[in-house]
Amino acid sequence: MDATVFHDAGASVVEEIGCSLAAGVAYLRALTEGGLSVDEAFGQLEFRYGATADQFTTIAALRAARRLWDRVGEVSGAAPEARAQRQHAVTSSVMTTRRDPWVNMLRTTVACFAAGVGGADVVTVQPFDAALGLPDAFSRRIARNTQNLLVEEGHLARVLDPAGGSWYVESLTDSLARAAWDWFTEIERAGGLVAALDSGLVGDQIAAAWDARARRLATRRDALTGVSEFPNLAEKLPVREPYAWAAPSGGLPRVRAAQEFEALRDAADAASQSEGADRPAVFLATIGPIARHTARATFAGNLFQAGGLETPTGDGAEGFADAGTTVACICGTDKDYASDAACLAKELKAAGATQVWLAGKPDLAVDGVDGYLFAGCDALDVLRTVHAELLGRSGRNGPQGGQA
Repeated sequence: MDATVFHDAGASVVEEIGCSLAAGVAYLRALTEGGLSVDEAFGQLEFRYGATADQFTTIAALRAARRLWDRVGEVSGAAPEARAQRQHAVTSSVMTTRRDPWVNMLRTTVACFAAGVGGADVVTVQPFDAALGLPDAFSRRIARNTQNLLVEEGHLARVLDPAGGSWYVESLTDSLARAAWDWFTEIERAGGLVAALDSGLVGDQIAAAWDARARRLATRRDALTGVSEFPNLAEKLPVREPYAWAAPSGGLPRVRAAQEFEALRDAADAASQSEGADRPAVFLATIGPIARHTARATFAGNLFQAGGLETPTGDGAEGFADAGTTVACICGTDKDYASDAACLAKELKAAGATQVWLAGKPDLAVDGVDGYLFAGCDALDVLRTVHAELLGRSGRNGPQGGQA
């Protein structure tokens, strides 16, 4: 039973486990109706789950899934030795990035470790370049060696349940098990998994879970190293052969955590590759000495670069005319903003700026500023607003995203 289709659609572990149980029960019904005994039917099933770099959630999810499947077996009348769940963990495609793909080695290593500690019987580590196309020999060898090293040198296979007894893991396992069982029983009340899929119940529940995750990604509460945080605009991506198969249509979608940020990077890259064109940029207009403006200039630069935008810097408006952009961001301290930001915003607009942002919270209320950047702001909305201005893409009425 492949539950990664729910994982790849954006399901949380609760939806993934609940749907896997419902699918398992559907297979049990079909197998027993086909003449197999309950114990024989249980022996035919293997469950495949996604393993992520959120190691404790992955550990607890695998433990919870085994607990719940054992309960299904108990209710179904299966013998204790027959109802153990066989688990195949696959490192998550959702967490894999196309940008800075080498970080995927770290993600898959943590996911593989978590799957081993969580008790998976089989673990598949996806190559770090899987999101780019067909993996090459090097990436496949690294993927194989990841689990070999963890087993042979990390000794993950020596202890049956290394997380057992940990209060945090036991508590998390229990909470996930209760929530997943509630979701499973809701599917059963709707007539089973097929009926729940046809009615849209499963799709709507997974979409709601993904919307909550997407919000955390947009605000960078869930940070993606190399994508939404610490992007490298000068990186040279490895070239891979594309997959030969066509993307499936209909059914559940397939999502990746980095997809929205990477779409913006792709758009900025495409603009910079036009003949004679420079990369789209946001001018960082700093106030005061380096010691005072560095923190916010670094924060702003990191955010704008996540959208593929260059961030040339100048003292005040000096250098703005040569930056080749119509968007600027003021960076300094709250004290400097009180005395100088309004005048600087006016100066930047007089020099041709059509959007002026400020690295700080909206309650600073600086005259002439169109939007604000701060920890927890909707970074995707900020970047889409700037892209609309610089690349002529519609879809935003103005710089509202940083004010949310």
